[in-house]
Amino acid sequence: MRWLNKFLVIVALFTIIGFSLGGVLVAFAYPQLPSLDVLTDYKPKMPLRVYTADGALIGEFGEERRSLVRYKDIPKVMKQAVLAIEDDRFYEHHGVDYWGILRAAIHNALGGSRQGASTITQQVARNFFLSSEQTIKRKLYEVLLAWKIEKTLTKDQILELYMNQIYLGQRAHGFAAASEIYFGKPLKDITVAEAAMLAGLPKAPSAYNPFANPKRARARQLYIIERMEDNKYITAAQAKAAKAEPLKLRSSADKNNLHAEYVAETVRQMVFAQYGPETYTRGLNVYTTVQSAE
Repeated sequence: MRWLNKFLVIVALFTIIGFSLGGVLVAFAYPQLPSLDVLTDYKPKMPLRVYTADGALIGEFGEERRSLVRYKDIPKVMKQAVLAIEDDRFYEHHGVDYWGILRAAIHNALGGSRQGASTITQQVARNFFLSSEQTIKRKLYEVLLAWKIEKTLTKDQILELYMNQIYLGQRAHGFAAASEIYFGKPLKDITVAEAAMLAGLPKAPSAYNPFANPKRARARQLYIIERMEDNKYITAAQAKAAKAEPLKLRSSADKNNLHAEYVAETVRQMVFAQYGPETYTRGLNVYTTVQSAE
């Protein structure tokens, strides 16, 4: 008992010291955090798009392929698929999911497939402000930024930022662009099966790319459908139907772009002459006099 008491005293002392040092670090680091203007006044890079007079896409120019979509216009099933796999306690925690960290630690210690515990808010902090280096200092700043973001923005605003900014492979940033690129359809028309496939991309866009790695993408999609069922987002019948649904990926032959490359390139040069490098980031839409039926 005497040794046990000594051990408990030592643990208590280290705990007090740890919390004290943590408090000092937070007190010094929190005021040094960057402004959140880039989040509160979100202006992502948007490509130049060239259309025919009747609205058919001729060409798209830009490093990032993105279609900005507001929270209210994101289908419920897409939000649910993301929450099920990325952060099922998103609307319960305050930026950091301590229960999720404990759960992941126990799972990893028991030899299960390695799990992370970063919340969607932490991912937003990382994507907008931090590098990918794995250091204690960077992780501390990630946590502090997550707290600051949660105090500044609503949960819906944070989720909207995440779903527009996240990289999903094929130069696609955000789920609206990914829906067009992988399935050739607007996000509003997404099915449960398609939403589950797209929700699997953030963890590793290359590894779970359905074009390049269909088997791995399929396995992750099935797991996400099960997670959606576990979280009561979908019924058992919906999960069964989603697992059986054949996915129709968009092939190069399915692209809607018309063969009017000369027109598109002429427009690009004219716009570049006026706007310079901003041509590829301002989200300009240019409509020509060309008809798609011509």
